Amino acid sequence: DPQSTLSDVLEVRREEGYEPTVERLDSSLLYEPELLGGRGDVLIDVGTASMDHLRQALSIAHRVLVPVPPSQADIWSTQRFLRFLESIAGKKQLEVLGFINRGDTHRSVRESDEAAAALVSLPGIRYLKPRLSQRTAYRRSFSEGLAVFEQEPRGKGAAEWNALAAVLYADILA
Repeated sequence: DPQSTLSDVLEVRREEGYEPTVERLDSSLLYEPELLGGRGDVLIDVGTASMDHLRQALSIAHRVLVPVPPSQADIWSTQRFLRFLESIAGKKQLEVLGFINRGDTHRSVRESDEAAAALVSLPGIRYLKPRLSQRTAYRRSFSEGLAVFEQEPRGKGAAEWNALAAVLYADILA
């Protein structure tokens, strides 16, 4: 979390007393993955701002989730990222999953569908059909320290998020 936005949200969540709490681990644990044992799934939020952290996170990851905004530039960036993954993964088999993030909400706008078609055709990534749209609910819930399904449980954002979670954690949520 190089920008510390997730850390800020977790701090708001702690200050407001929201349950369940979400533990933020220090990035040094990337270099001591044996200390992560017994924690179940660990989400690592890392971007290209810290290439060392990104490489290390990918070296210990089992699964990589790639949110792809609906634009040609982002498809090209995803292609470059997939080549980067291939260059550092070696023989390790990573499950790489991609989905449309910040998708269009107006039915006449076609960029999300076009980006999805392009994503399906990329080698080395499995396309996930559920999409997250560009919705105010995501920004609002994030700034409040809540997940979108906590703030607006019956909202469209919650339905989108729950659909994505059902695919990502089919063994748990089925």
